Amino acid sequence: MASDFGASILMGATPALDQVPREKRQEVVTRALVIALIAFLTLIDLFGSQALLPTLVAHYGVSPAIMGFAVNASTFGMAIAGLIVALFASVIDRKLAIWMSLALLSIPTFLLGLTQDLTTFTVLRVVQGFFMSAAFTLTLTYLSEVCTVTAASGAMAAYITGNVASNLFGRLLAAGIADNIGLSESFFTFSALNLFGAGLAILYLGLRDGPRGESQTVRLSVWQAWVDHISNPKLRASFGIGFIILFAFVGTFTYVNFVLAEGPFSLPQATIGLIYFVFLPAMLTTPIAGSISRKYGARAVFWSSIFLSMAGLIMLLTPHLAIVLLGLALIGIGLFFGQAAATGYVGRTATHSHAAANGLYLTSYYVGGLVGAFVLGQVYVLSGWAAVVLVLVAVLAVALVLGRDLKEGT
Repeated sequence: MASDFGASILMGATPALDQVPREKRQEVVTRALVIALIAFLTLIDLFGSQALLPTLVAHYGVSPAIMGFAVNASTFGMAIAGLIVALFASVIDRKLAIWMSLALLSIPTFLLGLTQDLTTFTVLRVVQGFFMSAAFTLTLTYLSEVCTVTAASGAMAAYITGNVASNLFGRLLAAGIADNIGLSESFFTFSALNLFGAGLAILYLGLRDGPRGESQTVRLSVWQAWVDHISNPKLRASFGIGFIILFAFVGTFTYVNFVLAEGPFSLPQATIGLIYFVFLPAMLTTPIAGSISRKYGARAVFWSSIFLSMAGLIMLLTPHLAIVLLGLALIGIGLFFGQAAATGYVGRTATHSHAAANGLYLTSYYVGGLVGAFVLGQVYVLSGWAAVVLVLVAVLAVALVLGRDLKEGT
């Protein structure tokens, strides 16, 4: 199973296996697997807590909308971190900052298991988001700087694959521990996994001496770089797409928990956790996003992924569990494939100041998640699940329009 998964990632990391020198193949496989595992251990906290929403609502005695916003407050910290990393990218040691971010992430994660106050819970989620985003942004920047264009596209696909895995196994682990042991123990376990991720980053990347940005002769100021990137219609479209992708993802997979817990499904918490096996197909398809995008172009791949997600959303309006699960699987495949295509496109399109470009993309991405949690929470409480789905379809239609600017070359 592990070797098959590694081969799947490798297919996304290289144009073709036979084009990689034999002596380099093991290195490429190892790099892809480690990158995916670091991503998994970076973002597992983000998604694991979303599987606990019904339990957290009962624990804190608040509405689904309020708890949904508190859990997804991590995206606020993520947006802030994306900008701060971009501001100080020229003096940040990439390797040192990646593993330190993961180590520091373990602290608020552990404290979440101790707090009984919703305000404190929300603040800790913001702090979690800050360190998750710092590790995420710096890893993407590191890959953009040390890999060739072709290798970076595949490496980023591997990173997004780890993201997909954190969605699946993070939710399963969180729900399983909370249901069988306790809510606090779920957060304690994730804190230990964050420390493991820091150790893995040290072993693979080293303690320090990573790249610190581009040479002084070509490096722009952060403000100049931001203006330059925002002025580029291709990158501007990518930033808007990032906003929409997490808006749609958070809106779907946050509030579908409540739909599944109520009639006609009435699923218990442990069973809802198992529902997230719908991410398994996305784990198998996301690794090839890099090679597919290179072959057919980011725009065609992105449009196909969005149409697939829209079809999945419509399926969520049925009262049949099997059709709902298929719809969730299609949404997972579509949104993660679209995210991998957009992330790789930013790396290929930004010709300088990669930290600034990645920071803007991820800031837009995370703000989309925060807005999605708040807006769709209100829609769900006031108008119900069908209204949420219709809003999501309309938002994805906007993404299709933005996708017109995802053109390769000049």
